Amino acid sequence: MARFANILETVGNTPIVRINRLAPEGIELWAKIEAFNPLGSVKDRLALGIIEAAERSGELRPGQTVVEMTSGNTGIGLAMVCAQKGYPLVIVMPESFSVERRRLMRFLGAKVVLTPAAQRAVGAVIKARELAAANGWFLARQFENEANPDYHSRTTAREIVNDFAGRRLDYWVTGYGTGGTLTGVGRVLRKERPETKIAVCEPEQAQVLASGEAQAVGTDGQPKGSHPKWNPHPMQGWSPDFIPFIAQEAVEEKLIDRVLPVAGPAAVETSIALARKEGIFVGITAGGTMAGALRLAAELPKGSVILAMLPDTGERYLSTPLFADIPVEMSAEEEAISLSSPTAQLASQPAA
Repeated sequence: MARFANILETVGNTPIVRINRLAPEGIELWAKIEAFNPLGSVKDRLALGIIEAAERSGELRPGQTVVEMTSGNTGIGLAMVCAQKGYPLVIVMPESFSVERRRLMRFLGAKVVLTPAAQRAVGAVIKARELAAANGWFLARQFENEANPDYHSRTTAREIVNDFAGRRLDYWVTGYGTGGTLTGVGRVLRKERPETKIAVCEPEQAQVLASGEAQAVGTDGQPKGSHPKWNPHPMQGWSPDFIPFIAQEAVEEKLIDRVLPVAGPAAVETSIALARKEGIFVGITAGGTMAGALRLAAELPKGSVILAMLPDTGERYLSTPLFADIPVEMSAEEEAISLSSPTAQLASQPAA
């Protein structure tokens, strides 16, 4: 095993794993599993990229507080980076996201400010901007900071290009939150692997990219309210209630070949199927991306090759619908198994 100077050096270089039992016959289906990042998600890359870019430019001063809005994974990644580098961190998060996310961030030393669920992501973004302006803090700006896609172009994209060098790759499938992975990897694939098509998954209930309707923005270029086609959905970290600037860049640069709507139940079912049939433990958004990839796989000719991005670990979703049907106590079947052993039978006999 390699030796590393600090935990941040372990970000990236995540494995690409073949999907065997779920993939249709004749289709090569692969998954890039971002849960192998140190804090369990693709957003570890974004966090490190933004902080290091700000250090190089001088925007972030030693000891200055960092503040950002997040659905959870970006905040967890930032908490890791800021803890290692010695920056105080304040996270703003809508109260509707899973409690384990806020507890993880606080465990890593971050302060977490919750905003009303009714204000959605836009309200949390506004709150983070207000806190940065009022206190002189560094605002990470994950939704429009070009350090986000740039880091993916330098790392995630290079890993994919290297792993498929000299090999066929027909489709790369991803979801989007900020759009950093989509735009950063998409730019490199368009240039170096133009034959590879890019499919983007988004919630069936919130088809904002598929609608073709532009996001309303204010004079400052920031989102002006929720997108008219957005509705609440269970994919935490996917598709905020506005089209982020970086995701819009992917649209304008024509990096998207296809948009795949994914229903919430399909995302949950596919996440569970990945666990039980492939041994791959990932969250609802990863299930959503794989559900989209499996739909493509059913349509494409035999011999096609697909790579799906799986953004995070299933442990981020313990209090969400993903685990709603997973019991804590033994089931009747498990009780029967327990009672089938000799020691259980002896214990049930009356004392002499």
